[in-house]
Amino acid sequence: MVPFNRSRRVVAALATVALLAGASFASAQEISEAHLKAARAAVTSIKATDSMDSILPQANQMLKIELIQKNPNLEEDIVRIVDEETLAIAPRRGDLEKEVATAFAKAFTEQELTEIAAFHNSPTGKKFLSDSPIVGREVSKAVDIWQLGIARDLSQAVAKKLAEVAPAAQPPAPVEAPPANGQAPASPTLTPPAQ
Repeated sequence: MVPFNRSRRVVAALATVALLAGASFASAQEISEAHLKAARAAVTSIKATDSMDSILPQANQMLKIELIQKNPNLEEDIVRIVDEETLAIAPRRGDLEKEVATAFAKAFTEQELTEIAAFHNSPTGKKFLSDSPIVGREVSKAVDIWQLGIARDLSQAVAKKLAEVAPAAQPPAPVEAPPANGQAPASPTLTPPAQ
C-alpha cells in the first residue's frame, strides 16, 4: 500500500506541475536532452515518483492472491510465474520516469528545473520535503478549527441581527378559563359552507 503522506506529497507536486503546465507550457518543440536531464534531476530531488515504486509490487501481490484463490493447487507455479513476469516488466518503470520528467520539462525551463533541484538537494530543501507532511497535518487541523469557529461566529452574528429585524413574536392566545359552574366551555359550532 502507498504510504498516505508520501502519496499526498506526490499528488500535490504533480498537481502543481499540471497547474503550472497549463499556464506556461514550453513550445511543442522537441525537448533537448539537457532540458530533460534537468527535469529528471528535479523529479529525483522532490521524490516525485518515489511513491510509485510500490505500484508493481502491489500488482504482483494482488495477482498472486487472485490466481491462488482461483487455483490453489497451482500456488507454486503461480508464485514463480508472476515473479518472473514482474521482473520482466520492471524495466518499464523507466517509461514512467521519462513521462514525469517530460511533464516537468514542458512546465519549467531548464534553468528553473536546475534551481528546483538545487533547492531540494540543499539542507533546507531536504528539510522542506521531510517536514512538509507534518506541517500539512498541522495546517489542516488549524483550518478545521478556524472553519468551525467562523461558522459558529457567523451563525451567532446572523441570529443576533435577525432577532433585531424580525417582528416581535405575537403573544400566545390566552386559554379560556372554565366557567364558574365547573362545566366545560361550549364547543364552537361549525357552520357548513354555503353551497
